[in-house]
Amino acid sequence: MTTSCIAANRDKWEIYTDAASHWRWRRTASNGNIVGASTEGYVNKSDCMANARRNGMTCNPS
Repeated sequence: MTTSCIAANRDKWEIYTDAASHWRWRRTASNGNIVGASTEGYVNKSDCMANARRNGMTCNPS
């Protein structure tokens, strides 16, 4: 499962589940380069979202 949003600076933020069914986030710049990603998987989606916000996510994935 993946949700995503586009921030005001045109970076794409994705919240997704990995192979172990843990939640992770990834930030992709407008040029397609991945510029940030979670370093661990989270059991709860809300914990993953909170970590992404601490790392600069300002949009709301849907």
